[in-house]
Amino acid sequence: MTNQPYEPYEPHRPYGAQEPYPQQPQGWPGQQQAYGDPYADQQHTQQWQGQTWETQLQAPVVAPAEETSYLPPVPGPEQAQAYGAPAAAPAPVAPDRDGPEYGPATLGGNARVTDAQRARAEGRSPIIEPGIQPAALTALLGLLIAGGAVLGTYGLLVPLVVLQAVTAAGWFRLNGMWPARQGIALGFLGALAADAALLVSDGSPAAILGTLGVWVLLSLVLQLRSHADPDERMYGLMATVAAAALAIAAGGYLAADADAVTVGAVAVAAAMLVRALPGPTAVSVVVALAVAAGAGFETGVLTGTDGVTGALVGVGAAVCALIGHRVASYDYPSRFVHFTAGVALPLALAAPAVYVLGRVVA
Repeated sequence: MTNQPYEPYEPHRPYGAQEPYPQQPQGWPGQQQAYGDPYADQQHTQQWQGQTWETQLQAPVVAPAEETSYLPPVPGPEQAQAYGAPAAAPAPVAPDRDGPEYGPATLGGNARVTDAQRARAEGRSPIIEPGIQPAALTALLGLLIAGGAVLGTYGLLVPLVVLQAVTAAGWFRLNGMWPARQGIALGFLGALAADAALLVSDGSPAAILGTLGVWVLLSLVLQLRSHADPDERMYGLMATVAAAALAIAAGGYLAADADAVTVGAVAVAAAMLVRALPGPTAVSVVVALAVAAGAGFETGVLTGTDGVTGALVGVGAAVCALIGHRVASYDYPSRFVHFTAGVALPLALAAPAVYVLGRVVA
């Protein structure tokens, strides 16, 4: 009986347990192994698949669902008819990529392009005129001023104060400064001070010039006490001075002759209504001046003034009113600007012309 060598003892391992690395025979230093290693082949093929003892937690690698899921083949028309199954729907057509995918604002790199900037880029005018509703309010306020001048000084004072308040508020909003309550209040108080000085001095123009000088000084002091940036303080100073000057200048109706005030206010009312009608700008301006001259002529005859004098006063007041209308139309103004500056500036700018022409022509 031939003695068979026993297989090395292998302890029983539970099902699924990993096989540890085999122990390598060790020899003396410098001694080469004289016999073959029975585990040499396993050293190159066996891999450790158990848990490691690394201290860093590694995220598991998850394959995409498209690589691991099984998608059954889609039958074509012939296979679908053979098996009695419905044919697959046609594949969706890819959208055309030749056209622009982004709007002009995105392509330009600025998504917050204003209407005025877009209008300039497209070659259009950035000017929007107030329209018929502000023109109707201007005409109404002008007729109230004309009627107040007929009634007397204190009858004229009520619509004049309304005009001065709307002028101060509209000028600040036209310059992009809102609410700016201090500047609006300062300009309106300057107008009231000028009105009081005119009433005390019996309509002397020195009252307007003196009040304007004092209010320029007050506006400067107000801006010097501000903690805003220097540029912002300069803008605020200019807006405050201009608002006060326009509101105070509107008080010229109190210093002007009553008949001239009536003629000029009626002419401005007629010119603004005609200017608001649709049509070419040049034609509209010419027609508005012609209508203002006719209204001034007729009103001058009714008030006992010479018709030619009334026509001259009416045309001069209408020219200043059209300038104010153009200023209120600047650079895509808001609806609030149209109903404040668009209403008040034509009448406010016409006041100095009514005063001067009423004194010179009469």
